[in-house]
Parts: sequence; C-alpha cells; structure tokens
Amino acid sequence: MVGFQVMDVFEAIKKRKSVRSYLDKAVEEEKLSMLLEAARLSPSARNIQERRFIVVLDKKTRQKLMVAAKNQSFVGEAPVIIACCAIVTDYKMTCGQLAYPIDVAIAIDHMTLAAAELGLGSCWVGAFYEDQAKKVLGIPEDVCLVEMLAVGYPADSYPNEKNRLPLKEIVMREKWG
Repeated sequence: MVGFQVMDVFEAIKKRKSVRSYLDKAVEEEKLSMLLEAARLSPSARNIQERRFIVVLDKKTRQKLMVAAKNQSFVGEAPVIIACCAIVTDYKMTCGQLAYPIDVAIAIDHMTLAAAELGLGSCWVGAFYEDQAKKVLGIPEDVCLVEMLAVGYPADSYPNEKNRLPLKEIVMREKWG
C-alpha cells in the first residue's frame, strides 16, 4: 500500500462520488488489484460468490462499451471499465429477493469505496444495453451483466457535498411511520 494514505471508512464514504470525467492517465496495476480484492472480499448470500469481473483497459473495447452504454462519453473516457457479472442468477433469498443483483451491488460498492481511498474516481453504469455489451465482451448468454463500473483519475475537482435527505426523513424506529 505504497503511495497513498489509508483513510477511515467514513472518510471514504464521504469522499466517494460519481465521477463522469477522467484524466487520460492509466490506473496502476497495484491499485486495480486492490479494487478487485475489495470486490472479492465482499459478502454474498450463502457465500455463493457468483460475482465475476471483466477488466477492460483496451481503448477500442471501451469505445464499443460506450456505444452500448447509450453513448455516455465518460464510459469511453475512463481508463478502466469493470464489467460486473453474475454466473448464478436463480437463487432467491428467504426474503424473496434474487441474490445476484444485491451481491454484485455490494461488490461494486466495496470497489467504489476502495477507489475513493486510493484517490481514484468511479461511477456505476447501469444505463446500457446488456445484449450489446455482452456481445462486445463475449459474455455467455447464461451469465448476467449486472452493472459496469468506470474507474480512473478524476479530471474535475468539485465539492464532495452530496444532496441527501436528512436521517429524520429516511429512518423510522420500531415500525413504519
């Protein structure tokens, strides 16, 4: 962990923001490995560990993913796109929810917080045509491409203030209402 200072998890949460403009600068392999390790360490329902990740560094491939992502320019601009997939898509938890979208989301969130700690920016990409992106990446039909994650060094410096509802508007005690 050379070259950066470890921060408190709450600092990383406060620092994390959706970055949609990136410097033309490669992400060091050490930092990329740390992001992927954060994803690997994330929990999954019944410890299924159905998450799989495709790291895309090639500019031409990122440009094709940008087209699949409704031509969002930051998808082609980010030096790294991580395609976040699931190989088990039929397991339902007792609560009735499918496990794979939640498990993949937890892994992505771990990566976004690690990225913030490492001085990187990231942005969840959910606005994409799955069939097109799967074709670009050669993802088998029975594997679900849940989300993509853009990662790189932020080009813009803007405040970390987030427009979030206050706790009193989102938290209830003991029961609804």
